[in-house]
Amino acid sequence: MTDPGEHTHGDDALEQARDIADVPAVELINTVAIHLLSAAAVKVGLADDPEQQVDLDEARKLINALSGLVTAAAPEIGGVHAAPLRDGLRSVQLAFREASSMPDAPGKGPGEKWTGSVV
Repeated sequence: MTDPGEHTHGDDALEQARDIADVPAVELINTVAIHLLSAAAVKVGLADDPEQQVDLDEARKLINALSGLVTAAAPEIGGVHAAPLRDGLRSVQLAFREASSMPDAPGKGPGEKWTGSVV
């Protein structure tokens, strides 16, 4: 039998669901986008850690997801929030192109389906 003061896994899930319900959509979208952007930056070699391995296959997936999210969410979150996300997205797209030994054709790089060519 558990102590009445202890939280069970189900209680934690309910509390997290309540917590997330209180967060505005713009904040959630920005948080997810920043996580994708940060992970993509690491995978294209923009991390401070010189030991970090570049993984362009993983970076492509992250950049595609980020570009879809930013493109779809921009009208919903407004220019003030979308502009920095677009700038960050463009930065990782350009870094991806620079890190590629055989760069994609213009308009065919990660996320360019949604953003257009970044060359």
